[in-house]
Amino acid sequence: MNNRKGSQQPFRRPGGMGNFRPGGGHPGFGMVVQKPKDFRGTLVRMVRYFRPYTLRLCIVFATAVLSTVFSIVSPKLMGNATTLLFNGVMRKLKHLPGGGVDFGAIVHILVVLGILYVLSSVFSFIQQFVMAGVAQKTVYELRKEVNAKLSRMPLRFFDSRPHGEILSRFINDFDNIGNTLQQSLTQLITSLITFVGVTVMMLSISWIMTIVICLTLPLSFYITKIVASRSQKYFKAQQETLGRLNGHVEEMYTGHAIVKAFSYERRSIEEFENMNEQLYQVGWKAQFISGVIFPLMNFVGNVGYVLVSVIGGILVTRRAITIGDIQAFLQYARQFSQPITQMSSIANVIQSTIASAERVFELLDEDVEVPDTDDPVELASARGDVRFEHVDFSYTGTQPLIEELNIDVKSGQTIAIVGPTGAGKTTMVNLLMRFYELDSGRITIDGVDITHMRRNDLRALLGMVLQDTWLFHGTIRDNIAYGRAGAAAEEVVEAAKAAYADHFIRTLPDGYDTILNEEASNISQGQRQLLTIARAILANPEILILDEATSSVDTRTEVHIQNAMKKMMRGRTSFVIAHRLSTIRDADLILVMNHGAVVEQGTHQELLARGGFYADLYNSQFTGPAVSKDAVR
Repeated sequence: MNNRKGSQQPFRRPGGMGNFRPGGGHPGFGMVVQKPKDFRGTLVRMVRYFRPYTLRLCIVFATAVLSTVFSIVSPKLMGNATTLLFNGVMRKLKHLPGGGVDFGAIVHILVVLGILYVLSSVFSFIQQFVMAGVAQKTVYELRKEVNAKLSRMPLRFFDSRPHGEILSRFINDFDNIGNTLQQSLTQLITSLITFVGVTVMMLSISWIMTIVICLTLPLSFYITKIVASRSQKYFKAQQETLGRLNGHVEEMYTGHAIVKAFSYERRSIEEFENMNEQLYQVGWKAQFISGVIFPLMNFVGNVGYVLVSVIGGILVTRRAITIGDIQAFLQYARQFSQPITQMSSIANVIQSTIASAERVFELLDEDVEVPDTDDPVELASARGDVRFEHVDFSYTGTQPLIEELNIDVKSGQTIAIVGPTGAGKTTMVNLLMRFYELDSGRITIDGVDITHMRRNDLRALLGMVLQDTWLFHGTIRDNIAYGRAGAAAEEVVEAAKAAYADHFIRTLPDGYDTILNEEASNISQGQRQLLTIARAILANPEILILDEATSSVDTRTEVHIQNAMKKMMRGRTSFVIAHRLSTIRDADLILVMNHGAVVEQGTHQELLARGGFYADLYNSQFTGPAVSKDAVR
């Protein structure tokens, strides 16, 4: 076929983010982050998907604020309890009036503190519960929209892109978006509120100590920048090496029969060990360097912690603040750098997520196939007259493949299409199926322009058997029954018998209930071909298209199938594409194509008698390579 497929690619999360946490910390530090081309535009477009959930998002924001505020107030109350306890003990030691600890007041503070902790947990639970629903519902709607879009994409779109890349957008990018909406977005909200709240609480206790803590921030940012820049090159190398290693493993296990046949095991293992060693070297360096950032930041935090302790002690001796305030401030100082660290890593995660959203939106922005006409023509029963009138087509829009193609096929005729590779044979039947749209001209069935019909109605008239067999994961019975909805079990068996597949099916362990795996590799290529032919026989279409339908079966089976096909094609218009010209000698009309044009047409005997291009092709199969007349045209 002219089906230009890209190679399948192993799945990898965009930007290499995944759930990887270097050094046990937050994701994002030093890692290679996939950056969006239009951050603002993509973010605005993404926000539109949240509009139906505005109320729920308000609940998420409110519960996040309350949960964070309650947890921020708690150290201050704990400090008050400590102050009461300290003052009570000091009065008792000094034998002052009213000496002793006021346990009633302390218990009251502890009860309030307990209530705040419970409320904080409850609001945090509500926040996560509601946000999980919003995130999954948003991704659900977006995935449904993309799936509907893909079903309306022209075949040109899938031919021009690797299937693995399309699947990566549909699977990995959606996972990345869902995880970020559910986790990172709420973390960003709580981190912002925590940073503001902690700063306010520290200023309310002592502006001097707050300035001391703030002075440590530039040093923290400097350390983060230095470490991240050094580790990023190792993360990039790790990502590239991991890709090569995954590709190597996939190739070796997919082609394990070839590996064994050519005794390639030792070289394969050596290549694996070499790449595995490279991955180890860059991997431990990336993780070690990125892991260093947290001890260094803890060191900076501890320096600030010591300075605050010293200054706080001096202020207590001068009775400028209470000892409970020192305790609360030290807790706030511990919390101060945490939201900054979280926001730094979340910023990378969000950037990668916007890049994933951008890739998804690129799919949504792709051109869809030309919509069906608003006033379609329905053919109740097609006779099978097919005409190509002045058809022009090109894949690129600049380099024509088919020019001024004119064909007139009568009902019930068997039309063989032959020619060298790339002549446009399969493209011609793809145009008949409306997998591609014409550049100019028209194709008619029984005098009706196929563009005036619904695609589903058109394709219901056509049955196709391709040289590339396609079977899905399921039973053999279901794969044959795919040809016609609601087919009875007896009809499936009769179709299998007609395709000479019944015998081998019954030799399998579970017969017609045998499960085919994802690639149908648990049966042979020839057997797969027989099943696709049985599927076409069951479909019983008005027009039959056979594209090298017997290319993978043995000669004896091919003879049987040809006989079965003759019975099936009797009274039907049939298009047969073949490279083995001996199989189409009995065709009513043979179209010889070259460079997208019909250069000769006639019966087998007529074309041989002319001694032209067809005769050249036919005789080359028996006498060895011949100089093609294509070379002198």
